[in-house]
Amino acid sequence: MLGAGLYGVLVAEAKIARKVIGTTSAVPPDATGWYGRGRPAPAIRIALLGDSSAAGYGVDRVEETPGAHLATGMAAQADRRVHLRSFAVVGAQSSALAQQVDAALGTHPDLAVVLIGANDVTHTVLPSASVRHLAEGVRRLREAGVEVVVGTCPDLGTIRPIPPPLKQVAREWSRRLAAAQTITVVENGGRSVSLGDVLGPEFDAAPAVLFGPDRFHPSADGYKQLAAVLVPSCLAALDLLPEDEALPEPRRREGILPVAAAAVRAARTPGTEVDGTEVAGNQRGLRGRWVELRHRRRRPSTAAESPDEHEEAPVAVPE
Repeated sequence: MLGAGLYGVLVAEAKIARKVIGTTSAVPPDATGWYGRGRPAPAIRIALLGDSSAAGYGVDRVEETPGAHLATGMAAQADRRVHLRSFAVVGAQSSALAQQVDAALGTHPDLAVVLIGANDVTHTVLPSASVRHLAEGVRRLREAGVEVVVGTCPDLGTIRPIPPPLKQVAREWSRRLAAAQTITVVENGGRSVSLGDVLGPEFDAAPAVLFGPDRFHPSADGYKQLAAVLVPSCLAALDLLPEDEALPEPRRREGILPVAAAAVRAARTPGTEVDGTEVAGNQRGLRGRWVELRHRRRRPSTAAESPDEHEEAPVAVPE
């Protein structure tokens, strides 16, 4: 009886939260296009997959979308032209990744960035089902030679319209999913980045600035913060970081751990990157897959560009 009563309370609170948050048919601006005006070729080709957090739901200008911030940041840091193609769909769950991967593979990207998971939590999809779809998507991308960076499920326990005890349930569920996503991504050849920053303590401290009008999706500044977390790991995936950042730094609490231990720590520590590695030539130890746990240095932010529809003539690089 107690369990049934608690479940009834959670269902009722979920309905109230959805009513407070509200819904809209507004379509986010499409961030697809060319970035890095005046920068040399060859271009970095990025496919952006996932849900509303990838699409940029809630903003009005394309320069405010996470795709524009990500592509502009990559162009500035790598000093290369960037072509970003967005396949993200508002409301998408992990089960929608297969169709997005199909479309992305046809564009032959160098890098795929995936942001997925929040809708799985809000629709009470079992984590085992969520990560199964994610595993298949990452595996297919890696088999095609595409580098993969996955932003794991954010901490939904910080959303203001969600009351207790649903808030605590959402936090625990989203963290468990994030940990499971981390393990799955690494096991299939990708790297994960914790996105707790998107809905974490610094966002909760300034909801009027970092959340959008519905108090659920990030604002323009929130999406800028999201992209800032992802850019260093995207650069690392493409081997575009300086040599002095190649190895883990113990003073930054970086190191090599078994994947399960790293996944739990990453889920609770926003901005943490987890990527597979080897120890003495072995990918696995007694406690499972070896991984590097990193806290990448964030790069200086750059004002996001609006995308060009067509590629410019390549800039000549001095010999």
